[in-house]
Amino acid sequence: MEADRSRPSAFTLVVSGTEQSYVDLDDPGRIEFDYVQRMADVLDLHLSRPRDDEEARRVVHVGGAGLSLPRFVASRHTRTPQVVLEPDTVLTGFVREHLPLPPRSGIKVRDVAGRPGLEAMRDDFADVVVLDAFDGAQVPPDLTTAECVATVRRVLTSDGLFLLNLTDTAPFAYVRRVVATLGRSFSHVGLSAEPATLKGRRFGNVLAVASGEALPVEEMTRVAARSMFPYRVMGPADVRRTFHGGAVLTDADPQHSPAPPGGPGVFR
Repeated sequence: MEADRSRPSAFTLVVSGTEQSYVDLDDPGRIEFDYVQRMADVLDLHLSRPRDDEEARRVVHVGGAGLSLPRFVASRHTRTPQVVLEPDTVLTGFVREHLPLPPRSGIKVRDVAGRPGLEAMRDDFADVVVLDAFDGAQVPPDLTTAECVATVRRVLTSDGLFLLNLTDTAPFAYVRRVVATLGRSFSHVGLSAEPATLKGRRFGNVLAVASGEALPVEEMTRVAARSMFPYRVMGPADVRRTFHGGAVLTDADPQHSPAPPGGPGVFR
């Protein structure tokens, strides 16, 4: 864990050489990593939407690390219960001791891997499922197959969102496969990334968002334009036109996300 010299209350959690989380204990709404900001923007838009019933929206996170995104949600949407699936009990214990959650945060961490944790959940359990899980610096292959995506679709409500933090570089062979796989269960798939990543100039994080209902592309684009580090949002039509041709990932034919070409920790 590395301290932020400019903010005594802030720390960066490093796991296996990769910066996994930035946490400001005094300001959980402060986001440092650009890809986390993109995920936070989408979550904020979705959780802020008016709805007919008063039932709180539940968020499931596959992957926990320092719990920076759950902390953000808890600070902005105090009535939102959250479940985090994190199998690394040593890491969770370290975070609880050194980066404790605020009282009554509504965040429950389950010591279970993402796939079995999702499979154990009932239908329509969550309004959002967030996949931000890494084995070292790569997304585990069992979390992006058609079988796993179908499980996520079952766990989500009819208008729920599936957010995925992926990593890739041009020509985006891995992202193309994930897009094709998401399309098996969701009718709307969008992407966002830094312009330099989408133009193939660097390896980086690509955020995917999938839903059974139309995505708020215009709102997402407006939020992206006024971000500290503006990023590009691609709606379903652009995604179909630009990221077509990938073979569907299955349990019989899974794939890790590509490893960063310069080694762990260079792309965050």
